[in-house]
Amino acid sequence: MKLKKIGIIIITMSILMAISLFFGCQNKENTQSNPELLLGFSQIGSESAWRIGNTNDIEEQAANYGISLMFENANQKQENQIAAIRRFIAYKVDVIAFSPIVEEGWDNVLLEAKNAGIPVILVDRDISSKEEGLTACLIGADFYKEGVMAGEYLIRKADALGLDDVNIVEITGTDNSTPMRQRQAGFADAIAQDERMHILESIDGDFLKSRGAECMKTLLDRYGDKIDVVYSHNDEMTLGALPEIEAAGFVPGQDMIIISIDGGQDAIDVLKSGKINCVVECTPKLGKEVMETAIRLNNGEEVEKLIHPEEQIFSDEQDLSNIAPRGY
Repeated sequence: MKLKKIGIIIITMSILMAISLFFGCQNKENTQSNPELLLGFSQIGSESAWRIGNTNDIEEQAANYGISLMFENANQKQENQIAAIRRFIAYKVDVIAFSPIVEEGWDNVLLEAKNAGIPVILVDRDISSKEEGLTACLIGADFYKEGVMAGEYLIRKADALGLDDVNIVEITGTDNSTPMRQRQAGFADAIAQDERMHILESIDGDFLKSRGAECMKTLLDRYGDKIDVVYSHNDEMTLGALPEIEAAGFVPGQDMIIISIDGGQDAIDVLKSGKINCVVECTPKLGKEVMETAIRLNNGEEVEKLIHPEEQIFSDEQDLSNIAPRGY
């Protein structure tokens, strides 16, 4: 009996040692691949499902990669972001990442980060600067391509409907922001050679649902049934515009072609119902790229200057029944 007990004890100890060694190796591996790192991240706000989805993904991926995250919400104010970046510098974070509200006005604070030896990642949006080397890279969508995809869809739709003249109203994103500028430019370039296309007016909706409603009401008051197409720079503004179109006695998706950008779940549901004709995807799930890039920068490695995710288009040209849940 004693021998039997001794044998059981030896076997048990062997198993425990094996488990300990296994997890010891795992922990060592994780420490090597994901070194302890403090990332300061300034988000624009929480104005849309897209932005909330982007924040959630950043937080989830930081946890997945074992990265400590200092998170600040700027609530749509550039001065709040500048103050947040200065706090990150004072706290001596390893890497700074932020989504700039507008393109101009960042040189001074980013020069402070550069002088402090802290690399900066732009997320989702770009900046405009005459200074070289203030940021390490930009991780985000190809906004110009999104505008092009929207314009190319409209040309195909006009061909399918046999339209001779197409009057377009455009509800743009925040004035002076990267997505606003590039989505507008891509769309304009895509339709430029098609003589049927006429943009009646472009109006700033600030990427907000409430402003989308206000803008659409203004456009309907000015142009009424002359409007053939509503091109909106994000889903929130589109969803704000739809009730105004219906209140004016029009059927969105039929009386007016509705084109949106983002690809959130609410917009996809409305697309399936027929009230939106086309949604160009702009994925908020950039966290994985942000964390992997932050690790490389913290290790002193070179990174790509421009990192775009793969994106697609959803429209009434295709079978929409198999679209997976969007997650935002």
